[in-house]
Amino acid sequence: MPDTTIRPFTLWVPQAEIADLHARLDRARWPDEAPPEQGAPWAYGTSLAFMRELAHDWRHRYDWRATQAALNAWPQFKTHIDGIDVHFLHVRGMGAHAEARPPLLLSHGWPGSVLEFMKLIPRLTDPVAHGGDARDAFTVIVPSLPGYTLSFTEHQARKSLPEIGAIFDTLVRERLGYARYGAQGGDWGSFVTAWLGANRAAHLTGIHLNMMPLKRDAAMFTHPTEAERRYLGELQHFLKEETGYQAIQGTRPQTLAFALTDSPVGLAAWFAEKYCAWTDNQGDPREALSMDEMLGNLSLYWFTRCIGASFWPYYARLHGRWPIEGRIEVPTGYCAFPREILRPPREAAERQFNIQRWSVMPKGGHFAAWEQPDALAGEIRAFFCE
Repeated sequence: MPDTTIRPFTLWVPQAEIADLHARLDRARWPDEAPPEQGAPWAYGTSLAFMRELAHDWRHRYDWRATQAALNAWPQFKTHIDGIDVHFLHVRGMGAHAEARPPLLLSHGWPGSVLEFMKLIPRLTDPVAHGGDARDAFTVIVPSLPGYTLSFTEHQARKSLPEIGAIFDTLVRERLGYARYGAQGGDWGSFVTAWLGANRAAHLTGIHLNMMPLKRDAAMFTHPTEAERRYLGELQHFLKEETGYQAIQGTRPQTLAFALTDSPVGLAAWFAEKYCAWTDNQGDPREALSMDEMLGNLSLYWFTRCIGASFWPYYARLHGRWPIEGRIEVPTGYCAFPREILRPPREAAERQFNIQRWSVMPKGGHFAAWEQPDALAGEIRAFFCE
């Protein structure tokens, strides 16, 4: 008989692992950097000055135990689905309205984790404590993607985005017993959410996205509008200048995994470039995310040694079909943050999604739950509660 039990989980990283991290940071070998007259910091990748500061903070100031305690303050569990010990938070909303409302599934992406949602969760489960209305409370289910951080064990089978979507649906309906639920996500989480909308429509009350997983199909743009031409130009720039990480993660993920599993500075530099490029800032990612938030997520990846497995959705995507087929008729909400990687116009999105709410946000980037938790929580409540 398959094991369908749900087991409470508490994270604990042995002190020896922290000491090993510190020792590796002490032995870091630093690259040089092109002189200022040949390019500003971040022009060719992660800034050397920023990385020296980040590594110093990681070694001498940052407190992993505080991050660990903050995560352990939420009810966490594991359950075995499709060969994976799936880690998830199950946080019940406050009051009768939350009990009566279908729960909300939150899905993160790369290079993220459930830590992205630490500020969003209380705004959804206990809105009164954050200036909101008790009638807008949700119960939330927040899984770690299979292959990522606490849903990773060595040598486990890698899972594609459709497989992850099916696992999450099993988690919500069969393990936790909810007949219907809402789903929200960004980055790969937006693909998982959209896949659920396309393939588990009867199970969903709606989907909400803060990244639009629009198929890159020229047939969609045979007579492009001015907004669509702008988007296609942005897409061409992105494909030329910003997809190097996709190429290596999608073709040779194992090779890169050796370097990033062995070197904390290497892992940090790989992530920090995305924190700078993808957040709403003017040249320093700390304008969008605190150093402790960045280091907490880095540490979770480092201690779980999951980086190689976390690349798999890129490989599966590059070597398979587009994961979302057909038009999605489930009611869809979307909020466009100004520094999101790509922001397709509404007329293009409506060819694939049943858009019921479309909001253009004044500030924020790719990591919306981290960067703008109040704004994102407000959009989620407006879509699912009104």
